[in-house]
Amino acid sequence: MKGQDQIWKPVIIALSVIVPLAVAVLFMLPEDMKLNMGSADLRSLPFFHAALNGSTGILLLLGLFFITKKQVKWHRLSMMAAFGLSSVFLISYVIYHSSTPQSTYEGEWGIIYYPILISHIVLSIPVLPLAMFAIYRGLTNEVMRHKKVVRWAYPIWLYVAFTGVLVYVFMAPYYA
Repeated sequence: MKGQDQIWKPVIIALSVIVPLAVAVLFMLPEDMKLNMGSADLRSLPFFHAALNGSTGILLLLGLFFITKKQVKWHRLSMMAAFGLSSVFLISYVIYHSSTPQSTYEGEWGIIYYPILISHIVLSIPVLPLAMFAIYRGLTNEVMRHKKVVRWAYPIWLYVAFTGVLVYVFMAPYYA
């Protein structure tokens, strides 16, 4: 495993730095620097993102169910599917936010919305490296190291998935 670690640890660390920085840059782009997607209608993407987040959360719960029943094959399938949906979400999220104007929350529930949003954003940053290390340790059959990472990765990932849905529910009336 040490030889694989020399390859995969730097890859995971690099992605864990590059992806959040790229997303942060997207939010700082002036409107005139956003991508022109032509006549593409991206208005349904926030709902799609919520569906991906909700589906990811369900797959995470299924993964927990399967591993408690010692059904490793199904656990692995659930977790890989959750990671796949999270990856699709990330790509779609980048496309959406690099090409559409920023929406702002204007509702009266800011005292609830903003703590959810801030915690969602803050916790979404460690999810990527934690999930990738958990998957890597699981795929390499390093069960004890996998469990150590999952202890942190799982609850954070689950929280981020479901708060992503909540953020959409709060923001849905304000999307262009």
